[in-house]
Amino acid sequence: MDGIRHELNRLGLFGIAGIGLGAMALAMLISPLPDTLCWGSLAAGVWVLAWRQTSLRLPLNRATPDSPLYPSLGSANRLTLLRGYLIALSAGFLLLPDRNPWLPWLPAFFYSVAAILDRVDGFVARRSGQSTLLGAALDTVFDAMGLLIAPLLAVMSGKTHWSYLSVSLAYYVFHLGLRQRQRQGRPVYPLQPNTLRRTLAGFQMGYVAVVLWPPFEAAVTVPAGVGFMLPLLLGFLVDWGVVSGRIDAQQPRTKALFDRLQHLCHHGCQPLLRALCAACLLYALAGNTASLSFLALAGTSALSILGGVAARIGALTLILLIALHPDPVINSQAFLPLLLCTIWVMLLGSGRGSLWQGDSDWVERHDGAS
Repeated sequence: MDGIRHELNRLGLFGIAGIGLGAMALAMLISPLPDTLCWGSLAAGVWVLAWRQTSLRLPLNRATPDSPLYPSLGSANRLTLLRGYLIALSAGFLLLPDRNPWLPWLPAFFYSVAAILDRVDGFVARRSGQSTLLGAALDTVFDAMGLLIAPLLAVMSGKTHWSYLSVSLAYYVFHLGLRQRQRQGRPVYPLQPNTLRRTLAGFQMGYVAVVLWPPFEAAVTVPAGVGFMLPLLLGFLVDWGVVSGRIDAQQPRTKALFDRLQHLCHHGCQPLLRALCAACLLYALAGNTASLSFLALAGTSALSILGGVAARIGALTLILLIALHPDPVINSQAFLPLLLCTIWVMLLGSGRGSLWQGDSDWVERHDGAS
């Protein structure tokens, strides 16, 4: 344990030193010294919190509760710590006034890399054979940190509506509710593994990472937040019903109901969303002027969605295209339905009648799993 703790302490000190160097670089190149001190103070505070949460969980640096401790943190846990560090760097920008046009690019870069590492650290853990309870616990801690800090940055920059903070609030209320039930001795029923739950959470991180980048227009990213937010909030309500016992997930009638809903979504709703995407895009473009490159890329994406050929990739491409160049569709009555339907195809998948769903296979699997 001492060796692991010394390793963590070294990483913590390196992190503080890096924040100090970063503050000096900001002061010399971009921002006044008082502003950079505010950035450094908050970034250091969040990094110390991340270090402390890791230190408290070091006894979990093992594969199972009965396994011996690993002698080092391992590559995967170091990557997870790096993710926490990048979130801490992003947090500092909550106190840094936007005095320079280059400043918004920095938190966008830091948080985007953190979002990518959320996928990479699990891959490294499984491929290296050193998946630990510590890594799983830190994933939860840093997810909670990122889910609070990044949406606050997006709201402050005007890239999403303040109501999107309900996603952060729902996460914290859900887990506080679980702890309250445990303290009161009330039963907490387990949630069954659910691919959609993990997929929706991952896309929230991706949404916030994308909207922080300056080129994406707020006229698109703000309403897009509604499309990302609603399915996740509905999922929280259902999950709370299960863990609190209001919904008995083990009851045959409940299982049958969920199976029917899944069947309806796969065979009806998802194909309908694909058709609506194509129809709304045609309606939105009718009578509007658009460049040949926009039409080519939008048309290719629409065909991908309609035919169910890597429809999630097609939906992502169309969303990014509209967010970068909204003028051809933004003034159409079909703009909002187009945006929402495209987002929901990306979140839920393409459903029955799809010609190729390799993109969904990648989204729904654990990287590194055999």
